[in-house]
Amino acid sequence: MIEWTPGSWQSCTATQLPDYPDADALAATVSKMSTLPPLVTSWEIESLRERLAAAARGEAFLLQGGDCAESFDDCDVDQITAKLKILFNMSMVLVHASRKPVIRVGRIAGQYAKPRSTDREERDGVDLPSYRGDLVNRVAFTREDRVPDPTLLIRGYERAALTLNFIRALADGGFADLHHPEYWNLRFVDDPALKEKYQGLVQRISDSVGFMEALLGREPDALKRIDFFTSHEGLSLWYEQAQTREVPRRQGWYNLSTHFPWIGLRTGILDSAHVEYFRGIRNPIAMKVGPETTPDDLLRLLDVLDPVCEPGRMTLIHRMGADIVETALPPLIEAVQAEGRQPLWVSDPMHGNTEVVKGGRKTRRFDRILLELERSFEVHKSVGSSLGGVHFELTGEHVTECIGGGRGLSEADLEHAYRSLVDPRLNDEQALEMTLAITSHLAPGA
Repeated sequence: MIEWTPGSWQSCTATQLPDYPDADALAATVSKMSTLPPLVTSWEIESLRERLAAAARGEAFLLQGGDCAESFDDCDVDQITAKLKILFNMSMVLVHASRKPVIRVGRIAGQYAKPRSTDREERDGVDLPSYRGDLVNRVAFTREDRVPDPTLLIRGYERAALTLNFIRALADGGFADLHHPEYWNLRFVDDPALKEKYQGLVQRISDSVGFMEALLGREPDALKRIDFFTSHEGLSLWYEQAQTREVPRRQGWYNLSTHFPWIGLRTGILDSAHVEYFRGIRNPIAMKVGPETTPDDLLRLLDVLDPVCEPGRMTLIHRMGADIVETALPPLIEAVQAEGRQPLWVSDPMHGNTEVVKGGRKTRRFDRILLELERSFEVHKSVGSSLGGVHFELTGEHVTECIGGGRGLSEADLEHAYRSLVDPRLNDEQALEMTLAITSHLAPGA
């Protein structure tokens, strides 16, 4: 194994990385980014690691969610607020159901790059590079816009910094103060039954807060603010390398562009550039696993990425599909258990249930997403494991990209507010409904 450095990945086989035509401009951009202030801190990262270790032991629950791919245009007050609000709403439901702390992690402030199935896209006889996210190139179908542009790495850093600054201001400024749960009411919810169920839960939480304060004789400060962490797929290794550095009084290298980077299914390959990069950073990391992941492959990857079985280091996010999760998931869990490992297991019920409907739209059906989630809970229980978190592609906006749910969105509704540039997301109402639907699996003793 080669000696690890933030750039040692460059000597390995890389996939899903763009071909920048101007190597000097790329090098100058990475050099400049390496001098810019970090976006997150090592002590925030270590705090998250401790919480993820608790979730792996069944003492907490992870809620991870956000856009499939952020756009630079998403750096907008209303959009950021809406994303945080739906995640906070969902976390409140999960805390009440599980009686456990919920770790809130957003796919935000860095989810600007996306893997693609093909390197090229053809329209009307014109062949151009595929759009790989705002961090790499531009969505407009012109030769100029589709050329990978290294200056977009700096633009992504700037947008991430602005987003994080606003998130921290909201989280520390009482945005999620449990003394005012009425501020969390969802005016967008149109389904009367869903609204009634949620508002009843809000009232019970408010009553519990009042009882606790009467018992203590004071207002606990912990009820006035919440902790919030960021995550993104560590796809653009140039971006990740530029923000990877050593910090005073800690050993090792930290990726300070995000708290919680993950390896995608397309790049989680032994001896690949992405695995080489991830093995050397001190952050807790996640890795997607799918139906094609074999137990042997998974164990070899874990040996490289987490050789000492460090608590909180490794999260495994399974994305199987509702039809095969019951057969594909158990061998992976059992293989990991046989090695004495205790990673945090998380369900991503979105990606395995994507389909293309008439007219060419990608969508996901609410009932299929829920079915995979429910089967995942049951699979873990059947083999003596526990599902410690959920991972959703969602938005705080009232879009129509996934079909089904309480209001019965249909294929025809996809034409009304389909805004995603890549994959379909649960809208605000569907995300809350999904959370309420799984609460029975989280109740103590379930």
